[in-house]
Amino acid sequence: MTIIQIILICIVAAFLFIIVKEVNASIAFVIVLCTSMFVLFIVMLEITKIIQLLQSLAQLVRIDSIYIQTIFKIVGIAYITEFAANMMRDAGLSSIGSNIELAGKVFILILAIPIIQAVIQIILQFIPTEYPF
Repeated sequence: MTIIQIILICIVAAFLFIIVKEVNASIAFVIVLCTSMFVLFIVMLEITKIIQLLQSLAQLVRIDSIYIQTIFKIVGIAYITEFAANMMRDAGLSSIGSNIELAGKVFILILAIPIIQAVIQIILQFIPTEYPF
């Protein structure tokens, strides 16, 4: 039911945007910004349920919590980066939106380094150190 409410709110906001844009573009942008923030807040409430489920599954299979936390951070950065970049594009500032996306990619790469190292260590364990011939 929440998705229907979100969609209806977005449709109303779109109509308001179209009507107000002709009169005052700044207020129209504020309508879009407020609507987007509201949707983001509602989605964040739902994401907490997913995070709790994944944390309990990780405990069952005994995955180190640092990897789960890192994955959550990476997903969070990706969503927030996309949200901010889209807001900049809506404001007509596509170059700033592109810079936000670049920054998000760099921070995701930085966060992924420990996971990449762990994968490489696991792969190296399977490679024999001495050849039999």
